[in-house]
Amino acid sequence: MTTSHKIPESVLVVIHTADLDVLLIERAGNPGFWQSVTGSLDAPDEPLLATATRELFEETGIHADGERIVLRDWQLSNVYEIYPVWRHRYAPGVTHNTEHVFSVEVPRDIAITLAPREHVDYVWLPYLAAADKCFSPSNAEAILQLPRQLRKLSA
Repeated sequence: MTTSHKIPESVLVVIHTADLDVLLIERAGNPGFWQSVTGSLDAPDEPLLATATRELFEETGIHADGERIVLRDWQLSNVYEIYPVWRHRYAPGVTHNTEHVFSVEVPRDIAITLAPREHVDYVWLPYLAAADKCFSPSNAEAILQLPRQLRKLSA
């Protein structure tokens, strides 16, 4: 029997409006665990932008077409310890994940279609409130960095 393990490399996509409202989604199976879009690479050689595009669409139904909806790579990576409850998804001995941060600006009225096996609810919040609501410290930190990163990306 072959077991497929998750690759310990992932993306985090902070979805926001021009007014810095942030979309958070609640994990199915973990009530109260609010987060931005996250997901692991499907293959070790999958480009990070492809992973971010795929995960954004799978988890929210938002299609980053590169013209109207553009994913922005922050060129920022976080290494964090994988929560023990989720370590069984990874190869034996894997305890840390490298997360690459992206953001995407969308219109406030964009349609959101959740993947019901992954998420059960969503909410738009001002970025400071969104950071407070996140269960993941790296996700909260990325949201707090949003204004600075957007200034940097537009410079």
